[in-house]
Parts: sequence; C-alpha cells; structure tokens
Amino acid sequence: MNDDTLKHIKSILSVIPEKPGCYEYFDEKGTIIYVGKAKNLKRRVSSYFNKQQDSAKTRVLVKQIRDIKYFVVETEEDAFLLENNLIKQYRPRYNVLLKDDKTYPSIVVKNEYFPRVYSTRNIVRDGSKYYGPYPSVYTAKVMLQLIKELYPIRTCRYPLTPESIREGKYKVCLEYHIKRCKGPCEGLQTLEEYQQNITEIKEILRGNISQVSKHLFDEMQRLAGELKFEEAQKLKEKYEAIENYRSKSTVVPPMLHNIDVFSITENDPSVYINYLHIGNGAIVQAYTFEYKKRLDESKEELLVLGIVEMRQRFQSRAKEIIVPFPIDMELEGVNITIPQRGDKKKLLDLSIMNGKQYKIDKLKQAEKLNPEQRNTRLLKEIQEMLHLKERPVQIECFDNSNIQGSDAVAACVVFKMGKPSKQDYRKYNIKTVVGPDDYASMKEVVRRRYQRALDEQTPLPNLIITDGGKGQMEVVRSVIEDELHLSIPIAGLAKDSHHRTAELLFGFPPEVIGLKLDSPLFHLLTRIQDEVHRFAITFHRDKRSKKQNHSELDDIKGIGEKSKTALLKKFKSVKRIKEASLEELGEVIGQAKAKQLKEGLNITIK
Repeated sequence: MNDDTLKHIKSILSVIPEKPGCYEYFDEKGTIIYVGKAKNLKRRVSSYFNKQQDSAKTRVLVKQIRDIKYFVVETEEDAFLLENNLIKQYRPRYNVLLKDDKTYPSIVVKNEYFPRVYSTRNIVRDGSKYYGPYPSVYTAKVMLQLIKELYPIRTCRYPLTPESIREGKYKVCLEYHIKRCKGPCEGLQTLEEYQQNITEIKEILRGNISQVSKHLFDEMQRLAGELKFEEAQKLKEKYEAIENYRSKSTVVPPMLHNIDVFSITENDPSVYINYLHIGNGAIVQAYTFEYKKRLDESKEELLVLGIVEMRQRFQSRAKEIIVPFPIDMELEGVNITIPQRGDKKKLLDLSIMNGKQYKIDKLKQAEKLNPEQRNTRLLKEIQEMLHLKERPVQIECFDNSNIQGSDAVAACVVFKMGKPSKQDYRKYNIKTVVGPDDYASMKEVVRRRYQRALDEQTPLPNLIITDGGKGQMEVVRSVIEDELHLSIPIAGLAKDSHHRTAELLFGFPPEVIGLKLDSPLFHLLTRIQDEVHRFAITFHRDKRSKKQNHSELDDIKGIGEKSKTALLKKFKSVKRIKEASLEELGEVIGQAKAKQLKEGLNITIK
C-alpha cells in the first residue's frame, strides 16, 4: 500500500461514524472485494489497519484495499440484512460464499372467487396469500398432497365469477367425477363451504395443524351425537389423515410454537448450518445449507450470517431463536436462547444431528465422485491423530509366522494412499534366528528391509505398523533409530483375547490412541493388519507344503519336475524307483537321465 493510498484510507477512518452499518472494500480496479457489517463502523473498520492481523488471508485482503465506502443504518438488524443483500448482489471475493442461492417454492392460496392452492416460485402481489418458501419441491408436494387428501378444492384455471357460474359457462371435469372436487364451476358447491375449507387450509399452512385437528374432532363428535354418521365418518377420515401427518412431524410438545432453531457443523473450508422452524410442536420447515469460508471466519460469525439469511429467506417472524453457543447478535423483540436441558435442548440436538448427517452425506457424495478423496481424508485423520509431520502416504506393516520355531517366515505389506500396493509386498525367510523368537525375527526382517532401502535409495515409509503390542514396537524402534539412525514413526496394532484388533498404540512409551470401532479409519487399520497376517500365513503354508512334498528326487541334478512326475506315476514310490533297473528307468525318462538318477541315488549300475 503506497503513501497516497494510506493517506486516503486514513482520511476515511478519521470521519467514519461510530454507528451501526455496513462497509465495502474496493481494490485498485474499483471492484468490491469485501462487504462487512458492524455495530460500530469506526471501531470495526479501523481494526483492520490499527493492528497486525493474525489471519494470513486477512493480511492479504488488507494489502489489496484501495478505497472504503460505508452505509449507516438505524439498527444492527438492519446492518445484518443489508450485508446479506450486498453479498448476494456483488459476491465479493473475500466474503463467505453461500453455495445455494436459488429461488425456493412457496404454496399460494390464490386471490380468486374460488381460490386455488398450488406450488409456485413466482411471488405476484395481487392479494394472494403465500406460505413458505419450502426448502425443496418435495416438501411442498407433501404438504399439497395432505391438503388434497383433506379438502376437495378445484385445480382448474377457470376464471370463476358469480356471473359465469350462473350462465353455466363451464362444465365439471374428471376431478369432479373422481370426487376430488365438488364442482363449484357449475354451482354444485357453495362459496361458504369452499371458503371454510380454505380457512382450514390456511391454518395448516401456518403450522397450526393441532387447531385444525381439534376442530375436526369436535365437529365429528357433534355430528355423531346428532346421529349423522355418514358426515361424521367423512370428518373422521380427515381427522385420521391429519393426525397421521402430525405423528410423522411432531417432535416436541405442542406448547412450543413459533421458534427458530439453528446449529452449525464445521468441515473446513465449509460449514453447514441447519435451520428448523417449529410451529405447534411440529417441524414446519427444515433446511441445511453450506457456506464456504473465505477469511477464516469464526463459527460465531458464520452462524449469525446463517440466521439472517434463513430468517429473511423463509420470512420467519419467530420471537425465539435457539442456538448452541453465545452469539453477538441482537434482534428487536426476539429472545436468543442456549438451552441446557429439556425439550428445547432436544430440538437443538435434533438440529445438530441433521447438520452432522448433512456433512456425512456430502462427504459420501464427494467420495463417490472421487474415490481417492476418501483415502486422502483417512490419511489426514491418521496424520492428525498421531501428530505426524507428513501425511502417511506410504504405510508398511510387518508380521511373523512360524510353528514352534519351524519354517519361520515374515512378511511386509505396503499400502500407498490407503490402498494395497501388492507389487511392493515382500516375503522373508528367517535366516539368523533359531527357535520361536518373534522379537529376534522381527529385528532381522526390519534390519534387512530398511538397510536394503538405504543401499538402493528406494523410498522409505511415512509410517511403520507392527502387528503386535509394545514389545514389537520397541524391537522395531531399536533397529530403525539405534542401528539405522532413521526417523520413521512407529505404531502398533494390538489384538484382544478373541484375536480381534482392539487398540492402536503410538509413541515411546506407547500410549493407546482412541479409535471408534465403527469408523472408516478403524476399518482401514484393521484391513492393513488382516492383510499382513494373511500374506504371512499364506507364505508360511506354502513353505510347509513344499517341505512336506520334498523327496530325494528333488536333490538330483538333471531330474526336473516333469521327470519326477513321470517316475512317480510309473513306479508309485521312491523305494520302487530305487529297485528298478536302468532299462526300466530308461523307458520312462531316457537312458541318459536314468544313469544320472542311479548315480544321484548312489545306486550301483548293474
């Protein structure tokens, strides 16, 4: 920032008022790069230039500011709304990015002689009554379906008037014949009866379902008392339909009414804000949306932005707002609550749960489109959990296998980016250890593997995992650090009495690292452990199988597998092969090989 710009900025700061309002920052091209709001404009704007900013992103923003404009408003609530509108209008580079800014459907009760009720995205100021907006077309359709089940209202677009009905200008359609409409177009339904239905529909759309349900129940009882059972039965069907709807949506007692609930779930660089509106114990509206951070905004700031956005979008006039933590926000006539227990706390927990579920669903969707993203996230979790300097893009795991010290072998499996790299798997015959000594065997194998890696300058792993507990970890550490002078993190996977992966160990002295047994990270580590165990066991079985099938014929030069098979097929055993004459053997494998065989078996040729 040059001297002229700094002088210009200081001149603005010297006159900016100590009142609520919004401010805009412009770059050298005159483009708005940031919009903010403040209770006290002078204090807030000056803070960008009077102190060293902790956030690197904010420091970058300040370096690009060339001009400042501001708007003074009457109240802080006005500042919230103005900021929200300015961000939508200009979409500044450094502001939080609202990822969802479409028009949402509403349900309209049309201002007509016989009002229609339908879903729309267009708001026309013609005296019609609009309800919503609803967070999805599906939600609006569910509400309309309920209304159609309860009330036979018209769906045609006839411009009905008293005159056109008297003149018989229009005729009933299929909806009348299937009893979904009572035919007001031909005067078959009175305006009074139709308007009574519309009144009840409006109450349902306001969220006052319990009042409509009570009215239907009382009317049903009255008709039954007057022995008008057919009419009472029709009301009973309506009552049961509306109670079925209530049973699916009621989550809190009916006395809780006209409440907004907000919660926030973080997933850098995104946050997910869940919004619920409660009317008479039912969730009238529910929606989760995403903000993208731009300047390391705090969750408190983002939640305030979300509250303003949702209340404006859904035209909420709720007098109580439930939030999970204190926020710097005051709305006239609105009580902001942080519940600790009871029904309101259950509402907040429900909102938090929905926010977390939305986060999980977004991750799953992203991982389906990009499977590598899931493995990257798991490796990042391991890095954070173990406080590793590098992401463990290459993990190597060791295991031993022997039976009472015989045919001792070891195996190493390699996982790259969370996936097995089978071409890098290695098998080891134990050469220097006599008897069943797992620790000594592990020492030999680790020493051989990483000494060779150093000699050949091949990549070293970012994390070594032992299939065992503290003892195995110490053995690996002694070779890696004390002998080879390498710095590779070492973890251990210990099993329980049922031979199931039970805990992750890390550090020296080793400490147990908490893992959720149903988490994807636990499943990845279990898979690594199962894979090295499978690989070592398979190698050990193959070695034992070859040993059991070994015979004297295998040690004779010139007698291959084909000759051996032919001899055994003919003579059935090595004993009979030894007893056979040179001519008999020659008939099977030829005279030259027969002579080699006799010499190899130390049998005098006759």
